[in-house]
Amino acid sequence: MAANQGNSKTLGNGSPSRVSVIIPALNEAQNLARTLAAVQAAASIEVIVVDGGSNDETVTIAKACQVKVIPAPAGRAGQMNWGATAATGDILLFLHADTRLPHQWDQWVRQTLTRPGVVAGAFDLRIDSEEPSLRLVEWGVGMRSRLFQLPYGDQAIFLTAKVFHELGGFPDLPIMEDFELVRQLKQRGRIAIMPAAVLTSGRRWQKLGVLRTTLVNQLIVAGYFVGVAPHKLMHWYRHWGKSPQR
Repeated sequence: MAANQGNSKTLGNGSPSRVSVIIPALNEAQNLARTLAAVQAAASIEVIVVDGGSNDETVTIAKACQVKVIPAPAGRAGQMNWGATAATGDILLFLHADTRLPHQWDQWVRQTLTRPGVVAGAFDLRIDSEEPSLRLVEWGVGMRSRLFQLPYGDQAIFLTAKVFHELGGFPDLPIMEDFELVRQLKQRGRIAIMPAAVLTSGRRWQKLGVLRTTLVNQLIVAGYFVGVAPHKLMHWYRHWGKSPQR
């Protein structure tokens, strides 16, 4: 593997901390192989793909890459919690199936969680598209993440397994589960944002357009803040997130 295991940081037990990378997936055959290749270029890790009932080649690809595959009911929060239950690592990293981790990501993760006062971390965000307006989106994500310590799930949130289980995992919500977990984490300590970036698919922005996608995302967050029920937010997200051509 590419990373140097000798440089791995520990969490106090004298041996390199093991990182469990948990990837919820549903019909992600187009992206999964590249995601797994980036993950596996690291030391002392395990990879768990939690499949929500894919009817494409997602499971076949995951097994061909020799990672652990477990089935679970569809739903990102539940899938990630199932993966965390099966994980054996000291550290848990939750990764979207269409998002690639940067070079030496494992060293960033281990080093970050040994910093005083840091309870969790996430990466900066880059979007896999040449659309110029997406550079502004990336800038906004960086400002939000650093100023408010508020990364979202597509930034590969990571924390110790101990803290994750103490919090009870991701809340059982159909949407905004990452937002709520981060709010709970902020009560325990600082959330560090890596200067290295993950590379996430630009497919949603390409499908709906940058302005529409950004507006939908902000309306969902605003609705959550004012107390709109999560199941209603999910309905809105699916309705507003339909392609204008449909």
